[in-house]
Amino acid sequence: MGAILSYFSTLLWSGWTSLLDYLAAHVLLCLVPAFIIAGFMSSMIPKEAITRFLGPRASKWVSYPISAIGGFILAVCSCTILPLFAGIWKRGAGLGPAITFLFVGPAINILALSYTGAAIGFDIAASRLILSIGFGILIGVIMAWVFRKEERARAAEMQENGVFDQTARVKPSIWVMFALLVGILIVGTLQVDAFTRVYARIELPFEWPNLLGKGLASLSLTFQGGVLILLLMVIGATSWKGFENIFEGFNQWTYAALLLIGLTILIASPKEEVGALIIGINGRLIGEILLLAGVIFVARRYFTKDELTGWIWETWKFVKQIFPLLIVGVFVAGMAKVIIPETWIRTIAGQNTLLANTVGVLFGVFMYFPTLVEVPVAKMFLDLGMARGPLLAYLLADPELSLQSILVLNGVMGKKKTAVYVSSVAVLSTLAGYLFGIFIAHFF
Repeated sequence: MGAILSYFSTLLWSGWTSLLDYLAAHVLLCLVPAFIIAGFMSSMIPKEAITRFLGPRASKWVSYPISAIGGFILAVCSCTILPLFAGIWKRGAGLGPAITFLFVGPAINILALSYTGAAIGFDIAASRLILSIGFGILIGVIMAWVFRKEERARAAEMQENGVFDQTARVKPSIWVMFALLVGILIVGTLQVDAFTRVYARIELPFEWPNLLGKGLASLSLTFQGGVLILLLMVIGATSWKGFENIFEGFNQWTYAALLLIGLTILIASPKEEVGALIIGINGRLIGEILLLAGVIFVARRYFTKDELTGWIWETWKFVKQIFPLLIVGVFVAGMAKVIIPETWIRTIAGQNTLLANTVGVLFGVFMYFPTLVEVPVAKMFLDLGMARGPLLAYLLADPELSLQSILVLNGVMGKKKTAVYVSSVAVLSTLAGYLFGIFIAHFF
């Protein structure tokens, strides 16, 4: 009995420490800006600004790139992209551009890319971005060519309904704000000398109690990490009070939550020196201060309160939908590190072979996770010894080839189109992971 209790306590402790590390290391400079950007794009960029380029009369040189951009802007996960794909294809979009839109949306959403770079590495994140866009266009072209006769007949039979002729103007200030928000994300996560270099040091005029220091150390947390986790909990409470009924108007909780979000980004930016309460003023902190000041100026000068309300609501909606699942996923992944023998992972996927990459793809099919949860799972497998090639193959396949997605696509497109799509994704993901592994092994 004692051994069982000890084992379960080890599982819970592993999950808890993984969660604390995740909250302290990845949320504030990575996911907080990413959630804000996703909410901004959803509320500020009209769908008509993208979908009008997907019609049957649009140039292929325009429709495919716009499909990739549209998938990035309009979608958050595979659950969102499937009904959008079905809608634009049924209404007359070409099969190729519609497939590109379907593939790219869940593969390169801003949340997943940001978290991938912070948790796993820039090489995987950049490869995921580039290959997802390339594969999306390539698979779209393949599908359009294989079913070209059916598509010509479908285009001839369908009458124009005007959906793809709708236009919507995007004002310049939206693109300025978008650039500032992306800048906050880049400055907060990119590991370059200009951002990481410490230009000055500030020694805090107090010391933490010895007991507190030992407690944080036992959790593998620094003083800065502990403060950030505490602030994150306060943000959760104030956001619920200030954002849940945002359409009734801004209140003191709304302003408090916005202030705390900006403050925590700034607190997360400087470098805390180990062993002392000394804060290093680095380029990242300076950059974040300037960018946040720019965001405040542009928001106050060029956006109405109704526009800001819509932005806050969309961001809050994403947080409520995704963040609880992500917390659970990180905790479970931390426990799984104790359950799954390291030797299994090293034996099955520890080497960069075609079989190992195929296993990575199959795992993405049968073990689907909600958006972002695939990243801590991938990090767990990386820690257990999975090679980076099969890891990339899994990350490419997971958002696209879940069983539920395949069943939905079968109902929308039919068996033949679904089979060609699934086969194309599986083959390209396997080969991409294999070649990526060879490249990494050769150059690094």
